[in-house]
Amino acid sequence: MLDIRHLKTLVALRDAGSLVEAAERLHLTQSALSHQFKEMEERLDMQLFVRKTKPVRFTSAGLRLLRLSDEVLPLMRSAERDIARLQGGSAGRLHMAIECHSCFQWLMPTIDQFRDAWPEVELDLASGFAFAPLPALARGDLDLVVTADPIDLIGISYIPLFTYEALLAVAKQHPLAQKAYVEPQDLKQEVLITYPVDRDRLDIFNHFLDPADVEPLQIRTAELTVMMMQLVASGRGVCCLPNWAMHEYSSKGYVSARRLGESGLFSTLYAAVRTDMLDAAFMKDFLLTAKDTSFTTLAGVSAVKD
Repeated sequence: MLDIRHLKTLVALRDAGSLVEAAERLHLTQSALSHQFKEMEERLDMQLFVRKTKPVRFTSAGLRLLRLSDEVLPLMRSAERDIARLQGGSAGRLHMAIECHSCFQWLMPTIDQFRDAWPEVELDLASGFAFAPLPALARGDLDLVVTADPIDLIGISYIPLFTYEALLAVAKQHPLAQKAYVEPQDLKQEVLITYPVDRDRLDIFNHFLDPADVEPLQIRTAELTVMMMQLVASGRGVCCLPNWAMHEYSSKGYVSARRLGESGLFSTLYAAVRTDMLDAAFMKDFLLTAKDTSFTTLAGVSAVKD
């Protein structure tokens, strides 16, 4: 009656919360996805979810199939890994670096899952803040780099992981908290708190302030996200963070999150990999695990549109 494709589609709808976002994650049109659900429901002669609800609300039949999906799909992934090992390529090296301070929130669960699934692979993680990781990747010193700033390098491929929105954190009592969105000129008299990295690696400069030829009153750095939030909450400055990194603090009312520009400031996070490594079974599985973990762990991220 049903196949694995149907179960994956149902899980995507649950995790995404709407048909539109689920279609984006599955790289389908909304029409094609709706057709798949119609086919499923016709086969079962039962409705699986309530239309036009957000987040989506599942019927008893839909919830039962979701429980089945949660049992079957992990077993399928495990079997696929075992088959990949039998085909060869179970051992190898995966040395990686990240250019994103906030990425530890979802990357560590990804690494934990990967380590359990591929114990034969030599895994190592280095911070990309003290050196240039992309050239190191091209030299062969690294095998994967998580970055939001791809540069054209021979032999390097960039696999999009997800799209996110960068937001400005301000104190709840700050005048900017009353605005629907922030404009570059609003930051002329503000202390901007950033991570201690070169400004040409920060979206708020590259895509917001510099194009408007605006310089903040002062730049202050902090190593940790929680330190940045404490400074913002106490009125010591403002800072720009990905929506998923700020969600923990804004949802609890510690700070207010404001959109940068009327249309928002969006960016894409990539996994940079040497092209000759893309076909390695463990690399394919790591990339798939990273995408799955990001969508289930992070608030506000979306699939990269083709």
